[in-house]
Amino acid sequence: MGQVTDVFIVGGGPAGLAAAIAARQRGLRVILADGAKPPITKACGEGLLPDALAALEGLGVALREMDGSALRGIRFEDERSSVSARFPDAPGLGVRREMLHQRMMERARDLGVTLLWNTPVTGLHEEGVVAGGNKIQARWVIGADGSHSRVRRWSGLERYVVERTRFAFRLHYRLKPWSDFTEIHWAEQAQAYVTPVGSLEICVVLISNDANVRFDETLRRFPELLRRLDGAPHASSARGAATSMFHLKSVCQGNVALIGDASGSVDAITGEGLALSFRQATALAGALRANDMEGYQKAHRRLFRRPRLMGNLLLLLDRRSGLRRRSMRALERAPQLFERMLGYHLGESRPLELATAGAVFGWRFLAA
Repeated sequence: MGQVTDVFIVGGGPAGLAAAIAARQRGLRVILADGAKPPITKACGEGLLPDALAALEGLGVALREMDGSALRGIRFEDERSSVSARFPDAPGLGVRREMLHQRMMERARDLGVTLLWNTPVTGLHEEGVVAGGNKIQARWVIGADGSHSRVRRWSGLERYVVERTRFAFRLHYRLKPWSDFTEIHWAEQAQAYVTPVGSLEICVVLISNDANVRFDETLRRFPELLRRLDGAPHASSARGAATSMFHLKSVCQGNVALIGDASGSVDAITGEGLALSFRQATALAGALRANDMEGYQKAHRRLFRRPRLMGNLLLLLDRRSGLRRRSMRALERAPQLFERMLGYHLGESRPLELATAGAVFGWRFLAA
């Protein structure tokens, strides 16, 4: 039979590494396998909000400010308005995906996780998985293999609804950041995310509803951003990816559980994908230790609720440009309302506080 383990994780990105770390923290034996060679990267905004950093700290993953660039808040901009809010407590961090992956690998190795890179997993069997041509016995199999998860398909969990798919392109520029905020620029049917990831480097992600457009074409929709970037050398090659929102009826089946984008995803507009995965990892590890997959299912549903709500709200503003412009003008006149919304987004405000802010916002909106 070969190797034997308590937990076998398919997928070595941040979600898989977080699950491996959390399971080892609870004393479980863990093997993680991925067909790729590290570091594993992805076309994403590379901004970790304060709640994501707090979740990483709980996993014992130490990110230092020298690994990236401190983020003090979030700014929304369109052609007419600009509104910003500082993070209420601790800062976030803009960090290259490769650096994040490296730090998480180091933590996993230190805890004793067995890491099998360049080792594709080709199937499940009744007692575990087939990885690198060998059968490995595992009590639990965790699918952390992304939005097109094969584990999800193999286990019969492939029943999900895609709510919306959009298309993202990422490029790094060698340029001194002009702000310590992560910026979201709005245009017709597109957004640009600007995140400082170093003292002389910024990450720009463009997201469009059109699968046929490319980075340069989309960037022209943001003339002020284009002006700032003019002449700056590229620090990476452009990468593309799809971003979507979908959810599953169940994330567990028998001895198989899903985590991260394999278990459902929120649009990149929320900035919550990684933080959600890290919180799921902690919940999953507790469920594995207690042999309580129903507990993980309930926790997963609860954790998904807030990012899903925020994602739907922000995508509504993307679809309704007139509504977005009026909302931006209203928030510009009352920036404390934007701060409350940000607090709820980070899990630092209660729904009642958001409802109160929403009532005030309604009056501002009518006057905008």
